[in-house]
Amino acid sequence: MARARRLPIEALAPYLVEAPHPRSPRWRELAQKPQPLKWSVLFGNDQAVEIEIGFGKGMFLATAAAARPHVNFLGIEIERPYVLLTAARLVKDHIANVRLACTDARWLLKQCVAEGSVQALHIYFPDPWWKHRHQKRKLFTAEFAAECARVLQPGGVLHFVTDVAAYFDETCKLLVQQNLLRREDDVAKATGSDAVLTHFDRKYCAEGRAIHRARFVK
Repeated sequence: MARARRLPIEALAPYLVEAPHPRSPRWRELAQKPQPLKWSVLFGNDQAVEIEIGFGKGMFLATAAAARPHVNFLGIEIERPYVLLTAARLVKDHIANVRLACTDARWLLKQCVAEGSVQALHIYFPDPWWKHRHQKRKLFTAEFAAECARVLQPGGVLHFVTDVAAYFDETCKLLVQQNLLRREDDVAKATGSDAVLTHFDRKYCAEGRAIHRARFVK
């Protein structure tokens, strides 16, 4: 991975989706001019699309995409170093069915993703942002839950995992309130030995932490 980090930006460019970043001085200007994502143009095919929000170091994203080349994956991550690190890994491993956007997932889903166009959403270990002054950064709100329901196609699935029990309960309540989503408690498949895990999943399981998982179907 040390060698991959030194890849030139030109090598990473095919994996990167152009999108404004909230920390950019031009964020307000550019955010008001969203470019709707057209999956067939972005990926060059009509395969089903799944989105991971907050992919961090990209373990789940790269592993899932390599195992399922018949599915396209879009990863959204606000931290640019993680985006570049993951793009380098994709280049190194010759994984072609992934694109990465470095932006605010709440904005991207609302402004750029068409209704009913996503097969699955993967949201693993989002930061709970407990402090009051950080509440505006929290991913799951009633509005975001509604956007998740909107972009999923009928039969589409939202996978949610966290190690914070209170955040799990709060988020599940928000998602249950969406009339389009039905919670399924049988998540044995997601916790089996063949499951694709994230970096945090492996770390927290090794530490013996309780992991809370939910699956919602549209």
